Amino acid sequence: MADANPTPAPETVNVTVDGMEITVPKGTRILDACAMAGVDVPHYCYHPGLSAPAQCRMCLVEVEKAPKLVPACTGTVADGQVILTESEKALKAREGVLEFYLVNHPLDCPVCDQSGECKLQDYVSAEGPAMGRSKEPKRVLGRDDFGGDVLFYADRCVMCTRCVRFMREVAQDERLAVVQRGHRNVIDTFFDEGLDGNLWADNIVDICPVGALVSKDFLHKARAWDLDRTPSICPNCSQGCNVRLETRDNLVQRIKPRPNPEVNSHWMCDFGRLNYEWINRGGRIEAPLVRDGDRFVPVSWSEALTRLAAALEEGPLGEARAVVSPFMANEDLGMLRRVMDVTGGGTGVYRCEEGEEVVLPGFPTLALRRDRAANVMGAEAFGFSRAGGADGLGGLVEPGSYEGKLFVLGDELADGGEGFGRPSRLFVYIGHFMGAAARNAHFVLPATTFAEMEGTFTNVQRRVQRFWPALQAPGMARPAWQILGVLLAGISDASAVATASDAFHALGEVSPAFAALSWGELGQQGAVLGSFAQAGD
Repeated sequence: MADANPTPAPETVNVTVDGMEITVPKGTRILDACAMAGVDVPHYCYHPGLSAPAQCRMCLVEVEKAPKLVPACTGTVADGQVILTESEKALKAREGVLEFYLVNHPLDCPVCDQSGECKLQDYVSAEGPAMGRSKEPKRVLGRDDFGGDVLFYADRCVMCTRCVRFMREVAQDERLAVVQRGHRNVIDTFFDEGLDGNLWADNIVDICPVGALVSKDFLHKARAWDLDRTPSICPNCSQGCNVRLETRDNLVQRIKPRPNPEVNSHWMCDFGRLNYEWINRGGRIEAPLVRDGDRFVPVSWSEALTRLAAALEEGPLGEARAVVSPFMANEDLGMLRRVMDVTGGGTGVYRCEEGEEVVLPGFPTLALRRDRAANVMGAEAFGFSRAGGADGLGGLVEPGSYEGKLFVLGDELADGGEGFGRPSRLFVYIGHFMGAAARNAHFVLPATTFAEMEGTFTNVQRRVQRFWPALQAPGMARPAWQILGVLLAGISDASAVATASDAFHALGEVSPAFAALSWGELGQQGAVLGSFAQAGD
């Protein structure tokens, strides 16, 4: 039966961009229409997350029958419009704008942090003047510490005002302004207040199209072309911001947001952005270890898992207890739950540090969440319950004194103490670091972190999002889902999982909500999980 009230189709218009005819929604910006046609119109002040003031005048294009050139960032398309981005008039106008910017720009590309990512560098190379005509010395304004993580190099500024508009419109904490007039104008803070204390200030470094605003944390650390970039998910709170891990020398050098309109738009908080050194921490467990009396013996993966499977099948050990980390992937947590179910069931806990929740006023969907770990919802989905305090410690008395099987997955057990797990008849530690508590384990198995593997997290919106490997794993470390998957195949009739995709599809056997999701359809934007029973329901 036909819908009595069908949704009206969006109204469209036909336009021609540099000879290409396209159909776009009515009201589309000319700049966006050009992008849909595959034509990149140069621009500085326009950013899709901010208002468009048509200030930089770099996006001038010619529109047939229009009396003068049109700024593509504010002009909208009309039916039958013919847009020329490469006409003689448009190119000459943009070349003049670039020459104007170069009058005072210091051209210090060899030392500028933005070199390789600078729009001024790109546009001058593509369509700027071949030679400069200015003979006067360039003005020197020097640099200013804006507070927080941000340094301002005033000489490089092209006065696009993206930073001012971000603080006004998105952070809604107006701490920057344009002061002075004409050729003397400059971006400045209000008196001595600066950007200190604003949790979102580093986003102005991301959106600065030249090297005027730079991060103190990243200053002179690496060149843009030396970095490898991997799509990932910020692990530092349950928001699950879409990010890029930018790496060099097998270390994370910086974290940048990538757009996802359903999660973080174009932004992320400074807490998540600057909290990455723990990912680079050394001193990892690099080989499977099996207890032999008072010492550990390094063995192959085959021998370790064969001996562990035999230990699990030797005798009735009853239910298991588990301590898991909410920094582990859904695939890791789900595979541990399957192993526990096959070997007699049991209960488990996770611990998570908590802090103040801070919302981004201009995009309230995004916040620094109370839970400072990426996969709290994933841990809940697989039946693990919260334990301990808001400092992420405590809650280990019951599992630490349990006499049956004990699994620890990812939790470093920093407060576990030397007695944790000693009463257990079978203590299996799967993690990254060898603390005092882990030394009581019968089996110590090295696992990868999220940055070294492929997998998924479930964020506070129950959105399941993929991440990809950005770093080489140390030694013989393997993803925990792979370790537990091989173990499961050895003690049951389950098939071994070979890939992260296999591990993800196996999650449906533990939590039916995951059965409705497809690995391939998650893409880089993720998909929302249906409802599931949480521990304590």
